[in-house]
Amino acid sequence: MERSARHTRVRKAYLSDMNAASADEDGIGGLDTSRSDFRGQSILMLTKYPVRGASSRMRALQYAPFFEMAGAAVTVAPLFSDRYLAALYSRGARPAPIVIASYARRLFRLLSVRKFDLIWLEKEAFPYLPSAFEEVLVAAGVPYVLDYDDAVFHNYDLSPSPLTRGLLKNKLDRLLKGAALVTVGNDYLDDYVTAHGARQTLLLPTVVDVDRYRVSPAPGGDTLRIGWIGTPSTTPHLKLIWPALSTLSSLRSVRLVTVGAPPLEERNFPLEQHSWSQRTETERLEDIDVGVMPLPDEPFERGKCAYKLIQYMASARPVVASPVSVNAQVVTPDVGFLATSNQEWVSALLRLADDPALRSRLGLAGRGRVEETFSLQVQAPRLLETIAHIIR
Repeated sequence: MERSARHTRVRKAYLSDMNAASADEDGIGGLDTSRSDFRGQSILMLTKYPVRGASSRMRALQYAPFFEMAGAAVTVAPLFSDRYLAALYSRGARPAPIVIASYARRLFRLLSVRKFDLIWLEKEAFPYLPSAFEEVLVAAGVPYVLDYDDAVFHNYDLSPSPLTRGLLKNKLDRLLKGAALVTVGNDYLDDYVTAHGARQTLLLPTVVDVDRYRVSPAPGGDTLRIGWIGTPSTTPHLKLIWPALSTLSSLRSVRLVTVGAPPLEERNFPLEQHSWSQRTETERLEDIDVGVMPLPDEPFERGKCAYKLIQYMASARPVVASPVSVNAQVVTPDVGFLATSNQEWVSALLRLADDPALRSRLGLAGRGRVEETFSLQVQAPRLLETIAHIIR
């Protein structure tokens, strides 16, 4: 009864809001967890954010119910709260009282890690503090998994502050060397963690639960609806395609549709903005014709894991993206276009605007690609099987 109650709590927190399929004897949503046995094991997930934070939601929290289905008892302990995220997203603030309370709560949690069989740590325990504060985890002797979907190490080794670079440029090395496993979202991250001491790595792409994304007809009409989904912190990347959208709007009827961006200044092309909601995000993506992911070719952006693209493709929409890092691997000619220059962006979007049949063909191919490679249904058994070997 106790294990059933634990499973129910985890499932309600991390799957029900996502309209996930119900559990059955073979796993959640038909996913087979039988090859990984976690019965009697306890797992502590030290995420950076609660479910509202995309990196925590997609890199850790969506796997929690599958560990439970395989028999584990899962405890989730985010570093920051929804209150912190609300301040960060609404006004870019990091309130000191909230940060201090968050760090104190995390330190208290680390002092009790020995009662767990495995720790899952997202990125680091204490951002911007020296590695000595994370020695509590290393010294505990409990096997732990580190997960990276961003090049957070560049916050330190490429910091404009000489003090930060001097004190923290190698702060992750001790964590990496002590980890039983390091999961990474792309090759750029894998190269870094391997060079800095990781003993075992697993390339784990950021994935989606394809059961949440419907294959629905495009909006139709004469206006090409160009979609972008993200957070306030990644919205500045959209500026890379302002010139292309301006040019395109003088040639065709287009509209930029954003989900999760803060209010943007009026441009000389139509703009439609929506707040992000876990309940409605997939519906918003059904209401676009093409998804875009512009990125600058900079060190931090090379750590990005193409999550936007995976979402568009899961929705059976063609994509146009900058050929930065894993984007160049995800976007093949059968699912969309890569674009670097303003002219390449205009050309790609113009071609999609003029050819609805092409949009449909690319979108369906993208959906197939997600089902085969970038789905929770494919990657969850692989992750669980790898981690099962660590705690046996």
